[in-house]
Amino acid sequence: MIRIVTDSAADFSLEELSALNIACCPMQITFGEEAFADGVELTADAFWARLMSGENPKTSQPSPEVFLSVFEEAVRAGDEVVCVLVSSALSGTLQSATIACSMMDNPPVYIVDSLSVATAEQLLVRRACRLRDEGGLSAGDIARDLNAYKSRIRLYAAVDTLEYLARGGRIPKAAASLGSLVKLKPILTISEEGLVEMAGKGLGAHRAMQAMISLIKAHDIDESEPCLPLYAYSRENAELFAGKLNQAGVSCSADQAVAIGSTIGTHAGPNAYGVVFVEKAR
Repeated sequence: MIRIVTDSAADFSLEELSALNIACCPMQITFGEEAFADGVELTADAFWARLMSGENPKTSQPSPEVFLSVFEEAVRAGDEVVCVLVSSALSGTLQSATIACSMMDNPPVYIVDSLSVATAEQLLVRRACRLRDEGGLSAGDIARDLNAYKSRIRLYAAVDTLEYLARGGRIPKAAASLGSLVKLKPILTISEEGLVEMAGKGLGAHRAMQAMISLIKAHDIDESEPCLPLYAYSRENAELFAGKLNQAGVSCSADQAVAIGSTIGTHAGPNAYGVVFVEKAR
């Protein structure tokens, strides 16, 4: 049997993890002296309520011991493991999983660096589950497929406010204040190296959406693959954006919108929105 393991940055709900038979190693979300296992001890509603009330959460990766427990259980059952994790350029999570493997005797564990996060990481995990359920492939085969597939995944997102990026030290507070004053809406993407980068910007929500649509349409989109909207806290922006994408000729269903969880929500803030899609293979 093959087990699929991921982290909570992939933004699966507990119900989805159970339905898809995925083991999740949660990130740690800290508010002051209080630490919570993301998605397990801290609900999405509780997280957003505290963030929007002015509290400043911090995030940290799962410890090697968390991964070790999951890997050892799989090995005892005679299973192989495909472990798909948040970009190593954004988090030390992959390092924790690698340390856990080093504490075992040549375990049948294949770690895949998604080089992405949130819904883009989730798309990769869902593919792993599909390949596992179809059968015929070893864990190593699935890992190799994912490493090829991940280079085709694209993510674009716009944040509604720069406040939360400034809170987390991602941008200077002065820049956030100026951006808010002129209603600047940055458009973010994930680079080939797995880093968050600015892909564009718009002055105001309407121009930001139009700028993001132009960026998306510049890609050769594989329409046989999912095109998933994503949103933080409120679905309104994602639903509006999905409608505009469809008008522009990009098939995207608001019904498939995926909620951004605590790990990314800490920096994106409420009302961020975007889309994840897959390019055609070259």
